Amino acid sequence: MEKVNLKSLYLEEIEAFLKELGEPKFRGKQIFDWLHAKQVSSFSDMTNLSKSLREKLEETATLEPVTIVKCLISKEDGTRKYLFGLENGSIIESVLMKYEHGNTVCISTQVGCRMGCTFCASTIDGVERSLSAGEMLSQIYEIQKDSGERVHGVVLMGSGEPLDNYDSVMKFLRLVNHPLGQNMGQRHITLSTCGLIPKINQLAEEGLQITLAVSLHAPNDEVRRKTMPVANANPMKELLMACEQYIAKTNRRITFEYALIQGVNDSEAYARELAGKLKHMLCHVNLIPVNDVKERNYVKSSNENVKKFAAILQKNGVETTVRRKLGSDIDAACGQLRRSHMQK
Repeated sequence: MEKVNLKSLYLEEIEAFLKELGEPKFRGKQIFDWLHAKQVSSFSDMTNLSKSLREKLEETATLEPVTIVKCLISKEDGTRKYLFGLENGSIIESVLMKYEHGNTVCISTQVGCRMGCTFCASTIDGVERSLSAGEMLSQIYEIQKDSGERVHGVVLMGSGEPLDNYDSVMKFLRLVNHPLGQNMGQRHITLSTCGLIPKINQLAEEGLQITLAVSLHAPNDEVRRKTMPVANANPMKELLMACEQYIAKTNRRITFEYALIQGVNDSEAYARELAGKLKHMLCHVNLIPVNDVKERNYVKSSNENVKKFAAILQKNGVETTVRRKLGSDIDAACGQLRRSHMQK
């Protein structure tokens, strides 16, 4: 019989599971506390449970552990890049970033990715499988234990497309926000998507107050299709309409991610075209000098081009920032550590 993944269950689901085991309902809250407040890694640590119940749990349930395989720490800014091993031997990455306002963790939602964006290292090997809500939570919990510091925010921007793992991601968002657990405010959570229109429409109906970040990376479909296969099924006109509907429904500003690639999407004409499409939206553009991807022969835009691109957007009333690059001395780009580990 397949074991139940307790860390991926809501409190009510844990209570129902315990009822099946012939255990009282109040044990559910105790277990939930051990999992998400105390964040233990084994049933033996749950010391206020009877020995017989712990034995039952060992036989019927799992805590979906992730194990630190490797951790690189930046000498420049304290950024930590983690390589985690999963129960089935798969490998994922997470990054702990330190800011003045608190610590943020970038987590993975899948092992690899099937979206095929040509500037992203995580897509090169395709997708192995999606992660459970518990495996997403475990990345945060293990980083907190290893660093000794609380995580205040999370970005779903590691390997994987979050909206391609929709149900597990929704469960993760509600569990990490639970007042009896990590109790992380939804406004401290950012979900990044390459632009799956039906899923954005579905997300708008969830009643969440997270920040939605949409990977745009081009001012039009012609350019976008060169680097993002997902653009073929999700045209920009319809994508921007879905974003406007999301804003209207949630009253939340959207962030548009734009990776600047030299000679591909970083011209002044493209900046003006992009500004024309976004200037009336409640949005913010995050410019990202692309990380060099050897397999694609892509080179990041020059600092001069980045500044010009940003200036054009700002002049046209589009709020714009250039992403601060953290962990440059430990190659904290998504997918790089995982791939180097697999190639050994």
